[in-house]
Amino acid sequence: MASERASGVFLSGFVGWVDRFNSRLGVAVSWLTLAMVVVGAYNAVVRYLGRFTGWNLSSNAYLELQWYMFSLVFLLGAAYALQTNAHVRVDVVYSRLPERWRRHIDFWGSLLFLIPFAVFGLIMSWPAVRNSWAVLEVSSDPGGLPRYPIKSVLLVAFTLLALQGLAEAVRNWQRLRALKAGAEEEEMEQEGLL
Repeated sequence: MASERASGVFLSGFVGWVDRFNSRLGVAVSWLTLAMVVVGAYNAVVRYLGRFTGWNLSSNAYLELQWYMFSLVFLLGAAYALQTNAHVRVDVVYSRLPERWRRHIDFWGSLLFLIPFAVFGLIMSWPAVRNSWAVLEVSSDPGGLPRYPIKSVLLVAFTLLALQGLAEAVRNWQRLRALKAGAEEEEMEQEGLL
């Protein structure tokens, strides 16, 4: 019983740590959307002004910077979206199911689909990231940015998604146990044993 309680405390601590980390990262990364809009507006204005003045104030680096920021928001925000349940979910049937069934779907979905997908993403991304670092890959466009740092974010994103998926699985497993304990207690009350 004591070891079960200790493992529960450890798992709760793990879930809390993953949630806090991904929450802070998600909020921080969300500010990149504002920076992305500013860079995009700058690109549009200087491109327009360049037509009238003949000066080239724009650069491929600014365009790529905008793409890189979008990539960071998308990749690093995925785990945060999962944690806050902001991801796309087709819940025509799901929302009508009892809580116990929804917890089972979320638990098994995380274990059988989400975590393997994230591991597959890590495995498939690794060669591209390794090769990019080996040659210190740079954009082929004139004035472009280095590509190897942004490709490295793939590994970080899939790792964070796997950790958040594991945290979600643990959370749903704990909720299933609590639901089961509550149902057993209610059953005992009905039988007059409590």
